[in-house]
Amino acid sequence: MATVKADLVLRNGRIFLGLDHGHASALAVFRDRVLAVGDDAEIATLVGPATRLIDLDGRAATPGINDGHQHMLSVGMALEEVDLRPARVRTLDDVLAAIAAKIAASPPGAWIFGGRYDHFHLDIGRHPFREELDRVSPDNPVFIKRTCGHMGVANTRALAAAGIDEHAANPPGGNIERQNGRLTGLLQERAQELVSKVMPALPVDTLVGGIEAAGKLFLSQGITSVMDAAVGMRQGFDHYLAFSQARREGRMGVRVYLSFTGGPAGIEETALANGLVTGAGDEMLKAGSVKLFTDGSAGGRTAAMRDPYRCSCGNTGMLLYEDADLDAFVDRYNRAGWQVSIHAIGDAAIDQALDAIERADHHAPVAARRHRIEHCGFTTPDQIARMKRLGVIPAPQPIFIYEFGDLYIDVLGEGRPSTSYPMRTWMAEGMHPIASSDAPVCDSNPMKNLYTMLTRKSDRGTVLGAGEALSAEQAVSAMTFNGAYGSFSEHEKGTLAPGMLADIAVFDRDLFAVEPEAVLDAVADVTVVGGRVVHDRHGEVSG
Repeated sequence: MATVKADLVLRNGRIFLGLDHGHASALAVFRDRVLAVGDDAEIATLVGPATRLIDLDGRAATPGINDGHQHMLSVGMALEEVDLRPARVRTLDDVLAAIAAKIAASPPGAWIFGGRYDHFHLDIGRHPFREELDRVSPDNPVFIKRTCGHMGVANTRALAAAGIDEHAANPPGGNIERQNGRLTGLLQERAQELVSKVMPALPVDTLVGGIEAAGKLFLSQGITSVMDAAVGMRQGFDHYLAFSQARREGRMGVRVYLSFTGGPAGIEETALANGLVTGAGDEMLKAGSVKLFTDGSAGGRTAAMRDPYRCSCGNTGMLLYEDADLDAFVDRYNRAGWQVSIHAIGDAAIDQALDAIERADHHAPVAARRHRIEHCGFTTPDQIARMKRLGVIPAPQPIFIYEFGDLYIDVLGEGRPSTSYPMRTWMAEGMHPIASSDAPVCDSNPMKNLYTMLTRKSDRGTVLGAGEALSAEQAVSAMTFNGAYGSFSEHEKGTLAPGMLADIAVFDRDLFAVEPEAVLDAVADVTVVGGRVVHDRHGEVSG
C-alpha cells in the first residue's frame, strides 16, 4: 500500500508542539491536519513530488497564535479612524491636527471618530476638553476614545446630538464629567452609549470590509485565531451578520470565536432566537460567550478596587451593576447554556463577578461552563482559589504591563501593579490564563505580549513583579493552547500534535533561544491556517 505523502513539510528548525509535547525539528501536514512530527530524517519519508517545503533554517515555528480576547471588528474599523496612539500623537496640538486632517477629507457635517489616545502620554497630562476639539471641528460631531475604550471625549456638536447638556443626569453605570458646572466633554463607561446610540450605523458590507482588513493584519503577525470580545456592542446583531457574511465570502482570514454583548443592551436573546449558543458553529466561526462589564480601566481610574487609587480623594473606581442585577444576568445566561465572560479588572469587580458566578452555581453547575473573567487584572490569593474551585478562566492581557505599567504605578502606587496579571501563579495552578491583546486597546502584535511575559517590563523598562515571569514555552502556550481551552477547542487546535488542525506560525528567529529583547523585533515569516499557506512574507514556500 502506498504511503500517504504530506502536502506540506516544515523541517530544519525548532517546532514548538505544546507544553506537553515538547519540540520537534520537522512536521508534516496532510490536508488540514498535522500528519506527523519528528526529526528531519523521520519526516523525510513523507515528502513526495507534490509536497510543499518550508526550510526553517533554524527559525522557530509554533502553533498559530490565538488572540483570545480582542476586538477584530474594531481593529478593522480603526484602520479608517483617526489614529491617536501615543506612537503617533504626543501633544494636544498633534491630536487636533489629526482630527483636522480627517475633517478635511470627510463630507461636511460627517461624524469624526478617533481612538487610542492616552492622556498619560500627552503633553497636557489630561484628557482634551470639548472646547479644544471645537477649535478644529465647529461643524462636525467628534468623539475620540481613550485607549482603554472605557471613556472618551465628545465635542460640543456630538454632545448636542446626544442630548447631553449641563443638566443631563448620569446614566446608570456611567459618568458625564463636569468642572465648575460645565461639561468637559469626557464621558466615562456607559455614558458613552449616549453618543454611540446617535452615531450613524455602518452598512454590513462596510463591517465586512473591516473584518477582512483585520484578518489580513493578524495573518501577517502569525495570528490564526481570535476571540472578538464584544460582538454587537455598537450595532447590534449586524455585527454577527457581518462575521457570517465574511466567513461565507472567504474574507475573514482567521478563525473567530464570538462573544456576544449581554446586559441591558445585549444581543444574546437575538442570538438564541437564531440558534446560537456557546459552541454553535465550527472552528472557523463559532458562537462563544455572553459578555458583561462590571467595571472600567485601571489607567482611567474606573476599575473597581477594594482600596482607593493613589491621590484621588478616596476614589475606588466604578461598579457598573448593582449586585442583584449582575447576579440575575449571570444566572440567566448560565441556565441557558452560555459561557459567561465578565469584564472585571479591579479586585472589587472580581469579587462581584465571582459572587455572581457562585450564586449561579446554586441553580445550575458552573464548572463545565468555563466561565471567564476578562482582563482579571488585580487578583488576590483568595480570589485565585475561588476561581480555581469554580473552574473560572482568567483572560488577561500581559501587554497591559508593557503599555500601561508605568501608568499603573502612577495611579495605584508601587505595590499593586507588581501583583497584576500573575501569569506564573495562574499557570502553576493549572488555570489556563489566556494571554491576549485586547486590540485595538493595545497593539495586536503578539511579540509584545511574549516579551512582557518573559520580562515583566513596561515599555519604559520598569519591572513589575519579576517573579511572575514565564519561560518562552509557557508564554507561547498561554498565547496558543490556553486560548483554545478558553473556547472549548483544545482538542482541535492550540498544539501541533498529530491530528490537530495545521494552524502554524513561522517566525524569523528562534524565539526559544534569543534574548528577550530580541523577541520584540521578531516577525512572522509564514502563517498557515488549516494546512493552507495564507501569509508568506518572502515568497519562500517551495513546491
